[in-house]
Amino acid sequence: MAPAAVERAFVGAGCNRIVNNVSWGLSGLVAFGAQHAVAIFCPQSAEILTTLPGHKATVNCTQWLPTKKDASRAQNTEKQYLLSGSADGVIMVWEVCAEERKWRHAVQVPELHKKGVTCLTGMMISESVAIFASTSSDGIVLVWELIFPSTVEGDCRVSCLESLSVSKPMVALSLAELPGETGHLVLATGGLDHKVHLYCGERTGKFIHACELKGHTDWIRCLDFSLPVCIDSGEKSFFLVSSSQDRSIRIWKVALHMSSTTDVPTRKEYIGLSSYIEGPMLMAGTSSYQVSLESLLLGHEDWVYSVEWQPPGTENQQPMSILSASMDKVMMIWRPERTTGIWVNVVTVGELSHSALGFYGGHWAPDGDSILAHGYGGSFHIWRNDGIDYENWQPQKVPSGHFASVSDIAWARSGEYLLSVSHDQTTRTFAPWRHGVCLGDKTTWHEIARPQVHGHDINCVAIIQGAGNHRFVSGADEKVARVFEAPLSFLKTVKHAVLQNSNNFEDFQDVQILGANMSALGLSQKPIYVHAASETPTRTHDDVQDSLETIPDAVPIVLTEPPIEEQLSWHTLWPESHKLYGHGNELFSLCCDHAGKLVASSCKAQSAAVAEVWLWQVGTWKPVGRLQSHSLTVTQLEFSYDDSFLLSVSRDRQFSVFSIKKSGDEVKYQLVAKHDAHKRIIWACSWNPFGNQFATGSRDKTVKLWAVDGSSVKHHATLPPFRDSVTALSWTGLDRSRNTGLLAVGMDNGHIELWSLSSDSPGSSQPSRFDVALAARFDPFLCHVATVHRLAWRECSDDSDSKGLELASCGADHCVRVFKVQL
Repeated sequence: MAPAAVERAFVGAGCNRIVNNVSWGLSGLVAFGAQHAVAIFCPQSAEILTTLPGHKATVNCTQWLPTKKDASRAQNTEKQYLLSGSADGVIMVWEVCAEERKWRHAVQVPELHKKGVTCLTGMMISESVAIFASTSSDGIVLVWELIFPSTVEGDCRVSCLESLSVSKPMVALSLAELPGETGHLVLATGGLDHKVHLYCGERTGKFIHACELKGHTDWIRCLDFSLPVCIDSGEKSFFLVSSSQDRSIRIWKVALHMSSTTDVPTRKEYIGLSSYIEGPMLMAGTSSYQVSLESLLLGHEDWVYSVEWQPPGTENQQPMSILSASMDKVMMIWRPERTTGIWVNVVTVGELSHSALGFYGGHWAPDGDSILAHGYGGSFHIWRNDGIDYENWQPQKVPSGHFASVSDIAWARSGEYLLSVSHDQTTRTFAPWRHGVCLGDKTTWHEIARPQVHGHDINCVAIIQGAGNHRFVSGADEKVARVFEAPLSFLKTVKHAVLQNSNNFEDFQDVQILGANMSALGLSQKPIYVHAASETPTRTHDDVQDSLETIPDAVPIVLTEPPIEEQLSWHTLWPESHKLYGHGNELFSLCCDHAGKLVASSCKAQSAAVAEVWLWQVGTWKPVGRLQSHSLTVTQLEFSYDDSFLLSVSRDRQFSVFSIKKSGDEVKYQLVAKHDAHKRIIWACSWNPFGNQFATGSRDKTVKLWAVDGSSVKHHATLPPFRDSVTALSWTGLDRSRNTGLLAVGMDNGHIELWSLSSDSPGSSQPSRFDVALAARFDPFLCHVATVHRLAWRECSDDSDSKGLELASCGADHCVRVFKVQL
């Protein structure tokens, strides 16, 4: 078989919940940390373009070079550079070609930080040289010089110019060039000591502490210098804005005095209202600068995590406009009034949903027409100004995904959408959305619903196969499995997504549930019925007083275009229809047979009594079997494609095959075989769609192929040893007559491989041997950067002659991925 061609179709990931994690570059691309990877997304298409592997710890901060302020110095914006810092003190430089969508690891900065990097800031000195600074929780601030390559294939060069020891760790940095004194830079640092420290230095290094600015009463979280501004009097000034956990924002004015070596500037006779406090002097070379408090901005009700000056755009003039983002769930734009010069809040946007817990950062688009926030739930929020002069800010589509390890995935029965569950305590559905002929008939992937928002980490999920409404079962860190049923609002949304006739709902006549409401404790989701949706419940004052846990009602909506975060987090819930009680510990694995009549479940176990597999009858949801064989946790369950066998693999290094026979409401089961199959934990298993053969994958880095032969199981082949533990398997069939197929293998290091399997006896359900060959080894830039937890195939409709397949994967790196595989 010819090698398979693999390309990325979709990446879903949430943003790390860290303050300096996001950077919006001059090219229009946004970079952010997603677990150990650096992700890049395009705001126009709301798609994550790639994830950059390399870091071995959580990515804390990113910074594009050239920055949005370097538009005048960045003549060539085709090639951008991206800095990223992680929790183990490592800083990396990436080269990104925005036009060609190509990226590579350019250089790793010498590891001088002993602890996690908390902030990066930088600026271009010339077209080929940049200065950047990094700070860490080890109490060191480093200043670096970065020289870009002069040739296409050249390498970057990085050298450390200065190392500054600070008394308390700094968490905010900003770097600027002093006006009127070419060659001198000013570095602002802020952190745990509540002060802003200014350092002056030359481009070659040698930074000295110039002064400190007092006023804040809590940690300083963000600093940002403006470009130089010409005041009416002709003097050149620039501004520094600082934000703090004391809920305030301060704007500091740094005004250039005439160059002199002897004259001490005198205090002005007239002090304006907007500059009422004279601060310390800043000396750099032969120039002196007066620092004063320009304004104190009060308006946020919680910690102000970020502030940023509006970028200059093509005119290269600093707009007097500041964006702030706070944990009070809102972003504000501040501007000075034209008549008085007093800074006021002119725009407020934010997430009003009860489920939000505030913003970690806010950023301007390079053109200043859009603003971006990232929140506690790993979510992004973009507003675009569709009006004139800040009149009409409208929310825009954004990429989304889980913000913790993704533990399991499952395709819908016909592959319309992909369901994923995560330790971020949510269940999400992702679907390809066709945008219609008017938009070029293109298809992009989006999160279209969040069926379950739970109070426990969710470990496993199974789609109920067979006819009827869409249903799934999920298992979390509790002893109860929960059954959910698709509401009418979701079914209509799926119709819109695939561009079917959205007015044709014969299939949904029996669905009387429109959506769901969350309970106060976040465990059960109660249905909202169609006939009750139009009735607005009236709550009296006494009702509210009686229940301190009262939460707002959801409003189920039919989506006619991909949803934004506010809609997803609250209005796309599915109602819970049943709870399945019986297991003694937290749920670990689930699967459903292909007829949609049985669900099998297992839980975490340290003894044979707890490690039994339960069988549940779909519909009545009664337990109809308790299968005993293993002594430790059953890690994965899967029914054979003819539903005659159930395979289970376990931490006890054994697999078990049970025969399953259904007659009416009765289920008969019997242990067919049990084998000590591997030397370490067996993490994964998968059946051949064309016969009673299956594969098992283990921590011992091997994959073995087996076949059920009557009342026994025979070992047929072992694939060549893998580079890491095998943690996920999925087998898809290609040609039934030849019994050929593809086995996808996921590993602990995040890598994925495809293996071609074919038997020597076509048409036989018990081949004497298998021929195996490597069909594809995924590019590391396509792969996960942490453990692959699950793989799942689906056939995709493709008009071309070649066979088109799609492989979904999920992993500990918070990502859900879909790959297109062409054979």
